[in-house]
Amino acid sequence: MNESQKAPRGRSREATRAKLLGAAAEVFAEVGLGEASVERICERAGFTRGAFYSNFASKDEMFLELATVVARERVSAVRARIDELAIDCDVPDVTVIIRALDVVGDDRASTMLMNEISIHAMRDADFAAAYSAQIDEVTGEVVQLIDEITQSRGIRLRLSSVDAARIIMGVWGDISSRAAIAGLNAEAMAEQRTRELGQIVDLLLDR
Repeated sequence: MNESQKAPRGRSREATRAKLLGAAAEVFAEVGLGEASVERICERAGFTRGAFYSNFASKDEMFLELATVVARERVSAVRARIDELAIDCDVPDVTVIIRALDVVGDDRASTMLMNEISIHAMRDADFAAAYSAQIDEVTGEVVQLIDEITQSRGIRLRLSSVDAARIIMGVWGDISSRAAIAGLNAEAMAEQRTRELGQIVDLLLDR
């Protein structure tokens, strides 16, 4: 097989994996990991069980890869927003932090999915180790965001940027969960997150 034949097959496999992961994200968020059967995921994606097992050894392996994909997307989104806001000096200090974080999962399905991933990590030690590393990576990006903002604008925090990042991410998760439970749409969730996160960030600034 020549290189020109291998490339289309490789792209086809990547497309299949991506479609299976997308379907899994929807099903996991809807019914949880326990009820999300391979058959249900394949039906949603439009593939056979054979397609599933040619890409993943098990449902847990798929779940871990999905968590990896979500974490990488979050990191990339926050990093891109940091770069975008770095040149906007007219945005208030509190607002710029919130706007950077608002790219991270802004709908009910995303919130349900991340809660499902967290619950699974609590039950599975191997999964927990991998997921903890992802959490640290995302938190590190938020720490960098906070450091860049405080240094460029000459402002100080009441505590370390690491502690501030953990508080912000914890509050963000709690707000998103409560908004999802209340059945709020993406726009209403964003409004609530902006309001409550603004209050927290304002308390963290040493004025």
